Amino acid sequence: MSTTKVIARNTLFLYVRMFLTMGISLYTSRVVLDVLGVDNFGIYGVVAGFISLISFVNVAMSTATQRYLAFDIGKCDWKRLNETFNATLMIHIGTAVLIVIFAETAGLWLLNEKLSIPDNRKDAARMVYHISVLSTAINITQVPYNALIIVRDRIKDFALISVLEVVLKLAIVYLLLIFDFDKLVLYAFFMLMVILIISTYYKIYCMKHFEEARFKFYFDAEYYGVLLKYSGWHLFGSLSSVAKGHGINVLLNLFFGTVLNAAYTIMMQVQNAVNVFNANFLLVIRPHIIKKYAADEMEEYRNLTIQGSKISFFLMYIIMVPIIFNIDFILNLWLKNPPAFTGIFVVLGLINLLIDSLSGTLMTAVQATGKVKWYQIILGLFLFMNLPVSYLVYSFYRIPELSFYVGMVLSILSLIFRLIFLNHLVGFEIRLYIRKVFLPTLMVSAVAIVIYYLDWLKSPTDFFGLIRNVSTITVVNLLAAFLLGASTQERQLLYRTGGGLLKKIKIKI
Repeated sequence: MSTTKVIARNTLFLYVRMFLTMGISLYTSRVVLDVLGVDNFGIYGVVAGFISLISFVNVAMSTATQRYLAFDIGKCDWKRLNETFNATLMIHIGTAVLIVIFAETAGLWLLNEKLSIPDNRKDAARMVYHISVLSTAINITQVPYNALIIVRDRIKDFALISVLEVVLKLAIVYLLLIFDFDKLVLYAFFMLMVILIISTYYKIYCMKHFEEARFKFYFDAEYYGVLLKYSGWHLFGSLSSVAKGHGINVLLNLFFGTVLNAAYTIMMQVQNAVNVFNANFLLVIRPHIIKKYAADEMEEYRNLTIQGSKISFFLMYIIMVPIIFNIDFILNLWLKNPPAFTGIFVVLGLINLLIDSLSGTLMTAVQATGKVKWYQIILGLFLFMNLPVSYLVYSFYRIPELSFYVGMVLSILSLIFRLIFLNHLVGFEIRLYIRKVFLPTLMVSAVAIVIYYLDWLKSPTDFFGLIRNVSTITVVNLLAAFLLGASTQERQLLYRTGGGLLKKIKIKI
């Protein structure tokens, strides 16, 4: 099967999974907020986010795992694939142990002494913290198995497991209503049980279907060094991403308290739900970019990188614009009484996410080369500035949304740097990227601004008004993306794909 068909098929599986999981997740979030209350919900968000802040090392190792597994497959080196899997598994186990030690010493001290948590909830917060540490350790050891399923293109099965996960999380909602116990602690415990069940399923699945997933102790100091060195240079990037996300949540707690943590946690949930559109696509295309580079198919490697960047933007843009234009109505419909600043947090967070969507395949293109030392050092410094600059801004101006503007500026600078670095590394044409990605996305984005100021697109006053508003904006944006954003070749491909699907439907009928 051609690369394009594989990407399209796997993306379709993930989008079917996405619509199921998104609907369940949004409903679950609403009920959990209602059951826990704003303060407990905020405490869970800041404690779980704090764990993510100190487990950034695992993010770097995850990137290395996917890169080297996909590279071995691209080279058709099956012996090395087995060695890579077992080496990364051992490293992840070691990483989990180190993070648990750090979290239960220095991390616990920071929780007790620095975070702003009401006195009557500190015991519950500590219990949630210990449970979250264990959950994180389990997730870390699961990474090589997830990565293997993805690079082996078993996306259909991956999607089914993800649906099972959100169904289990939905069951948690009803268990919270049944049991008469501290709801915050109970929620954290049930989430741990879900993680344990899913991680066990992944391990059994991989050992059953992939020969290389069967554990064999493997130690080669030189190869471990290569993997750790590659991961080490990713630490800056991983830390900066966490600082931009969960680190800002900690700053909000220090300067404004748990109510704004609740607003920020809701923003992160909306951001994660919307980012699924982009993340699903990147999940599918990322291994193919790496495999093309490993097979020395450089033209395909560049084409996938450019097309992937544009498609990522449009996938985010089409779903994001209706949400931004109707944010207050949507939040009130969804949460009934959203915490203060939730609306502005969501809007600014989504705009920032839209900017970052252009960089997804550019990052993969760099990672495929394995030459990430200076890329991660410079980019890490760029993005890490989110935390100190936001802290400085908050010290002078107590305006909660200012950190989002800091993030936007640094995201734009990071995008420019990625293009310059790729040009230096593999001769990536910046002018071609501007012509094929930046200009089309700019033209399509301008359509949203025009729509916003049209008199007949007023804010909805009821649910049917929302449906009409969202439908109109979505149709116009789809047409703009097709007519202004897609190239002639891409439109022809869509015509052929659509015609093929119609023929198959007629034959079945």
